[in-house]
Amino acid sequence: MQLDLPIWFEIGSLVVLTLILVGDLLLVLKRPHVPSLRESTLWVVFYVALALVFAGLMFVLGDAEHGGQFLAGWLTEYSLSIDNLFVFVIIMARFSVPRKYQQEVLMVGIIIALVLRGIFILLGASLIENFSWIFYIFGAWLVWTAIQQVRDSHEDEESETFVVRMLRKRVRLTDEYDGVKLRTVIDGRKFFTPMLIVFVAIGTTDLLFALDSIPAIFGITQSPFIVFTANVFALMGLRQLYFLLGGLLERLEYLKYGIAFILAFIGVKLVLHAMHGNELPFINGGEHIEWAPEISTWMSLFVILAAMAVATVASLVKARVDANKRGNKLMDEVPHFTEDSHQR
Repeated sequence: MQLDLPIWFEIGSLVVLTLILVGDLLLVLKRPHVPSLRESTLWVVFYVALALVFAGLMFVLGDAEHGGQFLAGWLTEYSLSIDNLFVFVIIMARFSVPRKYQQEVLMVGIIIALVLRGIFILLGASLIENFSWIFYIFGAWLVWTAIQQVRDSHEDEESETFVVRMLRKRVRLTDEYDGVKLRTVIDGRKFFTPMLIVFVAIGTTDLLFALDSIPAIFGITQSPFIVFTANVFALMGLRQLYFLLGGLLERLEYLKYGIAFILAFIGVKLVLHAMHGNELPFINGGEHIEWAPEISTWMSLFVILAAMAVATVASLVKARVDANKRGNKLMDEVPHFTEDSHQR
């Protein structure tokens, strides 16, 4: 089904989203600070409400199918963006980025992510239009990514160490930060600051996540407009979400399994979609595989919501159980004095 939206809505949406992102960037540059819990909460609620309003407009101006596609795509990209935050937390801690500079670093990371995803969206849309069999590759890639997500930790010490070692061999680096500057001058000589390493690490992370997120959302919708807006809404408020969640990210131990399940599910959906419209001569003689089921948008939306809810609840329950165990262990280690020992 072709998406049929008024041209003024599509252009207006892109203009408004661009203005909001530019305003957010200017706010960070003019007033660098560590957002309070209240401030972060209000911004996250605002961006989530904005996404829901946009979804409502999609339902009214478009149709229920494409409105559902936007919701499913936005939730998928949002969950992957939260996963991205785990890596940002590790990068910030690994390179000891001062907390007062973390807003600027996050904003740069978000801009890099938007640019990379925009490029991948254009490439993906072009490939899908000309090569329908690309869905087989997208699906296989997502299933493989899901397996790696379960097997691997978020921390990849070897690759990060390699990046640092490579940069130190090729450029002069200082040990101290100079705000968010990439270069500084010491005794008349120019040096790069550790911020260069941070930006390289974040840019690499954004590239890897773009490779996962774009095939994932193309498994939900083939509309470039929905794909792009879902990505923008998922990245908006990510900076405030970073400060809002804080230490909670470390407690969401099972979140990666929920995200892996979503990626695997969408990967299977893509393969089934490719089979249904198969044109490869070495598969079923180049004929469509009619018995291959098509997974609806609403089924996708339900699975995404259920996977994230189960993973989040399971993580919080385990965090509470672990906290109780630690509390009981501490109580057992505290000396207990009986009445006789007190009299003695």
